[in-house]
Amino acid sequence: MSAPLQAAAALARREWVSQLRQPAEWLTPLAFVVSVVALFPIGLGPEPARLRELAPGLLWIVALLASLLPLPRLFAADLADGSLEQWWLSPLPRPLAVGLKLAVHWGWTGLPLVLLAPLLALAFGVDDAGPLALSLLLGTPALTLLGGLGAALVLHARAGAGLLALLLLPLQVPVLVFGTAAAQGGSQADTALLLLGAWLTLLLALAPWGTAASLSLMLD
Repeated sequence: MSAPLQAAAALARREWVSQLRQPAEWLTPLAFVVSVVALFPIGLGPEPARLRELAPGLLWIVALLASLLPLPRLFAADLADGSLEQWWLSPLPRPLAVGLKLAVHWGWTGLPLVLLAPLLALAFGVDDAGPLALSLLLGTPALTLLGGLGAALVLHARAGAGLLALLLLPLQVPVLVFGTAAAQGGSQADTALLLLGAWLTLLLALAPWGTAASLSLMLD
């Protein structure tokens, strides 16, 4: 096995074990989603038709807000223990190292939300959760990529969490709009899914490089 592949395997294994040892990092967003979704029927009333109509937008807003919760600590621990410098000294290209970390992060935070989508939809009386799950499958990686870029930019900021939210929310609006439209189903769903997929493709092409460049500036 070549040196870059060994470095990639070691980084992916380290990140996976690190997430496994810190369950609060991925359980907190899920608990937030479940808690808020449970409160919506109480606050909005028990009318099934109204809940079904509001479900796509409400669930997507909750998913977006939940994605912000673990971001202030995304790179902070790696910076504190020196792991970030080790990435830069390894034979693995920096954007690929960032991409692997974000992929593992999504696997622990975004993917469970996708798998939980049928139960979340059931709480709103939505029988067909397919459009919602598919929109989250395309949209949550986009939120993770944007979140990684934002977390890198505010890594040394004192008010990191508040600044991060202000920085990311305007960039996340397209994901929210396309994701909500796709989750609603109907004639516009296919177009919304294509646009969401195009936005995700653009972020896959650019975000790891931008995040790596931002982290390099922070380390200099």
